[in-house]
Amino acid sequence: MKRVKITVLKRTFDADLAAEYGVAGLTACSMLRDGQVFYADYAKPDGLCDEAWKAIYQYVFALAHGAGRETFYYGDWIRTPGVAICSCNDGLRPVIFKLEATEQESRA
Repeated sequence: MKRVKITVLKRTFDADLAAEYGVAGLTACSMLRDGQVFYADYAKPDGLCDEAWKAIYQYVFALAHGAGRETFYYGDWIRTPGVAICSCNDGLRPVIFKLEATEQESRA
């Protein structure tokens, strides 16, 4: 099993939806920052949001086990082999992640 590099590409914020549904003072995710990097294989890395992990772990697990050496989903999603672009499931302020397969062996 290989390690997967997880990069926070962008923290987003939907002001219109937040104004209608969010609590007062809601802003983009404060747990993570753009450019932050984590490494994982089967377990959530320290410092990564639990909800984000639930949304992306299946792609991390697949990449750690060699999926995506070609491309995900028959080549109609991401053009770069070994890469997945995913987001957490926060509808008001989703965080977008880049997952990359590496050649680093898992420490597990």
